[in-house]
Amino acid sequence: MAGGPARSSAPADAGLSIVVPVYNEGASLVQLHDRLVEVARRLRQTRGLATEVVYVDDGSRDDSYAVALGLPAEAIDVQVVSLSRNFGKEAALLAGLDHARLGAVLFMDGDGQHPPQLVDTLVGHWLDGGHDVIYTAKAHRANEPWLRRMGVRTFYGMINWGARQKIPADAGDFRLLSPRAAEALRQLPERNRFFKGLASWIGFRQIRVDYEPAERAHGRTSWNLYGLIGLSIEGLTSFSVAPLRLASLLGLLLATGALVFGGMILFETIMYGKSVAGYPSVIVGLMVLGGVQLVMIGVVGEYIGKILSELKARPVYFVAEHSLKTMQGQEADAAPARTAAE
Repeated sequence: MAGGPARSSAPADAGLSIVVPVYNEGASLVQLHDRLVEVARRLRQTRGLATEVVYVDDGSRDDSYAVALGLPAEAIDVQVVSLSRNFGKEAALLAGLDHARLGAVLFMDGDGQHPPQLVDTLVGHWLDGGHDVIYTAKAHRANEPWLRRMGVRTFYGMINWGARQKIPADAGDFRLLSPRAAEALRQLPERNRFFKGLASWIGFRQIRVDYEPAERAHGRTSWNLYGLIGLSIEGLTSFSVAPLRLASLLGLLLATGALVFGGMILFETIMYGKSVAGYPSVIVGLMVLGGVQLVMIGVVGEYIGKILSELKARPVYFVAEHSLKTMQGQEADAAPARTAAE
């Protein structure tokens, strides 16, 4: 499908929508909003850039939705989109993208770890540098456990294995998309979405900005080891065929090993009259082959599950409530443009 409309002669006229997915972040929203208001005021004064913020409540169990509704539209328009349940961060990002009213779209987390002061830098790369996708990445992982660093390196190595469009290592969801890049992202129809991969896959002019994540403003992260592993599997099976290739290579390796081992047994039997003890070798061989087959079936099953999900074509999310506040003081509980992502 063709990309979005060509960039206008005055890109700032398109405006900027800031999408913030929220899950149990009620304690930090007021502080984050105050900082975004400062950013919006500064962008309007220095760039003439209109801004809005879209808070997407992803089925929070605290008072996040109530807090978001009470945030003032000072120097920035405020949308609050409440999903009918917890659909996951990828669905919340898509909901924010669907409801963004302005041209360029910036995604950032609601826990305060994505520094709002960096927004000026990202906007500068868009307006002054002419880049379409400005993504951020952690400057280093020195403060993370060795096992996690190895897991991240392995993940990006697998997902980029044989890929035509590489996904930048350590890149996060904190990124800005120009109007045409945002429109291109909207045209991707899949239900099993991996935002980092899709934002890289669309192409256009991209640039990396390193940053140091701030400490969480309140509470603890909802991500644990199990969740991170699940997200990695989701990303791999949604955006890469590397697991299938590894399964094929493993099967080829085992078949080659079996042929070599069989040849060795035959040679020793013919030349030296030696015989290999049967029971232990048979049991070990069956256990290894059985385990490998189950792993391969599991890998194929993940992909079949993705195919089933796409064929069902269920909406990615449903919207329960939607409100809009503008700087002119107009407030409406407007029906969203897309109640469900189709």
